[in-house]
Amino acid sequence: MTSLPPAPVKPYPQNSIEKKAYSIAESLSEYLPIMNDRNRLGFNLYRHLKGEGDDIPTIVRTNKLTIEKISKEELIQLIEQKVEEVRKEIFT
Repeated sequence: MTSLPPAPVKPYPQNSIEKKAYSIAESLSEYLPIMNDRNRLGFNLYRHLKGEGDDIPTIVRTNKLTIEKISKEELIQLIEQKVEEVRKEIFT
């Protein structure tokens, strides 16, 4: 019995909101060692950037992220800073 090859995955364009949100989350891999935490954060940042999600402190608190080498407050400030940079890129 053989199996079919996996479905091809089309990556998001470099300038899309999705790519920017997940890139922010991936850039925090030093502080968020668990990949699933970064994926959840990326999804929530995407929703936040679209105006549908919660604010950053609520996102960090409710996702129960495993945080290393940085305090929760510092992580929130870092994420807010990166999100603000992305907002300037996308919405200008």
